[in-house]
Amino acid sequence: MNHERRINELETENSHLKEQLMHAQSLTALGELVGTTTHEFNNILMSLNGYAKMGMRHRDHDKRDNCFEKILEASQRATQVVRSILGMAKNRTAKKEPAKLVDVVENSLLLLERELRKYNIAVEKDLEEVPEVFIQANQIQQVLMNLLINARQAMPERGRVLIKLSYNSPLELVELMVRDFGSGIPADKLGKIFDRFYSTKEGPDETGKGGSGLGLAMCKEIIEQHWGKIRLASEVGKGTAFTLCLPTLAKIERAKSA
Repeated sequence: MNHERRINELETENSHLKEQLMHAQSLTALGELVGTTTHEFNNILMSLNGYAKMGMRHRDHDKRDNCFEKILEASQRATQVVRSILGMAKNRTAKKEPAKLVDVVENSLLLLERELRKYNIAVEKDLEEVPEVFIQANQIQQVLMNLLINARQAMPERGRVLIKLSYNSPLELVELMVRDFGSGIPADKLGKIFDRFYSTKEGPDETGKGGSGLGLAMCKEIIEQHWGKIRLASEVGKGTAFTLCLPTLAKIERAKSA
């Protein structure tokens, strides 16, 4: 009896440690985003300041209207960035809710736009209309951003990332693929890629990202906690594709009522 109780205690402790680790990694990701978006806000403020001064100098109505339009565009972008950051920062619990994966994709790309642009990474989107899923959106966004950063790091100079959102109707799965066209992963390393503390990287790059070996292991755990799976396909010299497979909201609701 004491042995069984000790096993239960260890399992509970392990579960709590996993939650704390996930929370710590979420805070780290949020801190990195704040650093990235600080530069973005600086650019927005410079744009606002420049067009405001230009509008004050010109008396021509057309030129002034153009300045007002540019100021409006910059302020709307600032609003989008703030909303995306607040979306990641708030409600960081295990509560799952109905959500659209396309919104998770767009918010992630908005927050990573500056970094992807800095490294000359072109983003190709193939986003179909798909059913809603039942997720903790902040966690899925963290997984997606981790995959996007890994894809960027696989193409150090320039490259292309494909993000594809599709619906597997027979299995009632929404599939979100992130594919890079970078260096690929050797076959002898594919079986270890989701192991905790394992990494194909030597260490953090100049941005401080990568090298911990925790990212993909945590991604796998998060997806499995959402009753989903993560698939990996890679070929050296041709690139890597990660696919998140998540059950639809309707499928989850039927399983709960069964």
